[in-house]
Amino acid sequence: MSGVVLYDFWRSSASYRVRIALNLAGISYRAASIDLAAGEQRSGNHLARNPQELVPVLEIDGLRLTQSLAIIDYLDQTRGLGLLPPEPAARAHALALAQSIAVDVHPVCNLSVAQYAAALSDGADGMPGNWMRHFIRPGLLAFEALLEGFEQAPYCTGTKPGLADVCLVPQMYNARRWDVELSDLPRSLGAEAACAENPAFAAAHPDLHAPD
Repeated sequence: MSGVVLYDFWRSSASYRVRIALNLAGISYRAASIDLAAGEQRSGNHLARNPQELVPVLEIDGLRLTQSLAIIDYLDQTRGLGLLPPEPAARAHALALAQSIAVDVHPVCNLSVAQYAAALSDGADGMPGNWMRHFIRPGLLAFEALLEGFEQAPYCTGTKPGLADVCLVPQMYNARRWDVELSDLPRSLGAEAACAENPAFAAAHPDLHAPD
């Protein structure tokens, strides 16, 4: 059995990203589910792994790594995934694409944030769906506009999957979960379709990692 362990939650966007990256790297791993809905992230065992009470946590190469973008960067650097262009300007633009989702959209749609917003709304109709749509839709519109700087062929930034794709696909999954309108995002949909044909992305899909 692989010595690599991924502590994740099947529907976590950040975990989904790391599963994709591990698959792109061809790394087999043992998945250890941390049930966020049941509060397992606050258990003593998990706090010892990550005091932020978050997933994913990856144990690999004698290290314990947290934060999905940091984990993916480690895999990129050590396994030569080529997730970002080598030229500095192109790299900066591609990184901005990825961060527009992972840094700006995802955190405000985190389960704990959405639950707190719903609690503050005192049971208002449409929560937390209205909250999710309020942030996801504008974020994806901005992502679509940022894609104009790249020649799509067929992924977000070129002929092979990049960091932007790794961040986009989980966010599109969440968008559909919350009934976000996507029909006017042709480039994002095109990149998503290309990723769906890639075995590394397909094998990371939450439906394949849901609890029995």
